Amino acid sequence: MKKLKIFGSSIIVMVVLVSSYLIYGVYLNPKSPRDTVTLNKEELMLEIDYSRPYKKDRLIFGSEEDGALVPYSNYWRLGANFATTFETNQEISFAGRPLQPGKYRVYAVPEEDHWVVSLNSEFGSFGYSEPDYEKDMMSVNIATAKLMNSIEQFTIDFVETDDSLSLRFRWDTTSVSLPIN
Repeated sequence: MKKLKIFGSSIIVMVVLVSSYLIYGVYLNPKSPRDTVTLNKEELMLEIDYSRPYKKDRLIFGSEEDGALVPYSNYWRLGANFATTFETNQEISFAGRPLQPGKYRVYAVPEEDHWVVSLNSEFGSFGYSEPDYEKDMMSVNIATAKLMNSIEQFTIDFVETDDSLSLRFRWDTTSVSLPIN
């Protein structure tokens, strides 16, 4: 009976330690910190919530055989940890297609010369698992651009000029910009 209590107590201690480590690593001190980027312009509010992994001398985009962190032709959650979300409070044109107000999971399938960026109605989940593709709202092909200098930490931002607005993704030497109207 005494051995059973010691065994049970040991199991409880192990569960608490593992849970604490996971909570600390994912929520309190993640290796890929969470960021929220917001654009407020007149009545329009756009927001993207994502985690920002670092390059750390790794091959980011490339073939699976070469050990790329984000292999071509594979699902990528556009960041780390939780699924990346995109939210709009108004109907907009997202890469030339109409998008109703709402919150969406956004993910990509990178290729060497373009990415397929998709919006999915399934949001709020851990990003490691692939979405239910039947819940995709739209997918768009966007050409990639090569950067002269490498970007160490994955970055998403809104780029605004006098006559255009884009949602931009940059990491390593790759940049992708989606027009928004």
